[in-house]
Amino acid sequence: MQLGFILETNDPERVWNAFRLANTALDVDHTVEVFLLGDGVEAPDLEHEKFNPHGVMRKYTLEGGDLYACGSCLDSRNLEADGLRPRSTMGDCLRIVEDADEVLTIG
Repeated sequence: MQLGFILETNDPERVWNAFRLANTALDVDHTVEVFLLGDGVEAPDLEHEKFNPHGVMRKYTLEGGDLYACGSCLDSRNLEADGLRPRSTMGDCLRIVEDADEVLTIG
């Protein structure tokens, strides 16, 4: 199954849970693509004493999950693209939605 996630939050627990689910899907051989949108582009920078958003995001990319970040959203927050937030476009987001069997929005 091909899954598309649109992550629109910078809440550490929601980000952590989204990537835990994405990692679980990868573990059972689903294809997963995550698009960081709005506040979601801040996800790699989140720190929390109980949750580890950065760690589950890193695991996701190391396990072969595809990750995209809205370029306009990065610009509006003066953030640079990097390995955990590759600069992408709304065209990429549209393709994810069109190609996915299921789309989950977390915000």
